[in-house]
Amino acid sequence: MIINNVKANKGFTLIELLVVVAIIGILASVVLASLNSARSKGADAAVKANLSSIRVMAELYYDTSGNYGPTVSNCSGVFFASSNIYAAIVASDNVTGLGAACFSTGSAYAVAHALKSNSTLAWCVDSNGTGKQITYNTIVTSVCP
Repeated sequence: MIINNVKANKGFTLIELLVVVAIIGILASVVLASLNSARSKGADAAVKANLSSIRVMAELYYDTSGNYGPTVSNCSGVFFASSNIYAAIVASDNVTGLGAACFSTGSAYAVAHALKSNSTLAWCVDSNGTGKQITYNTIVTSVCP
């Protein structure tokens, strides 16, 4: 009589399971890194959209009052306190957690807000219709540099 010592291989070995778990972990870390980058870019897009809406609101303010308010070099004053303009600046602050730089004269204005993906860069809009990326805190006049 011949004894059959062959075991039926059912299931996976511990090594096979560990390899699969390691591969899943590596793939998850790659996806999470890409997701964080996408979130930062999304926040930057929100800042750009908020500041672009300031251009429209500023022109409406100018049509109503005939100027952009008194000369200020921060985000205060009558022009920047206008409810819609203030709301757009605050919305950008809430997205990035960073602040805005503002400058206005009676005939011109500029607003720059730091970007979340790189806080040394900012998006700037002004009364000339310009919307562009600049170095943060380089706004010293009523036009984007």
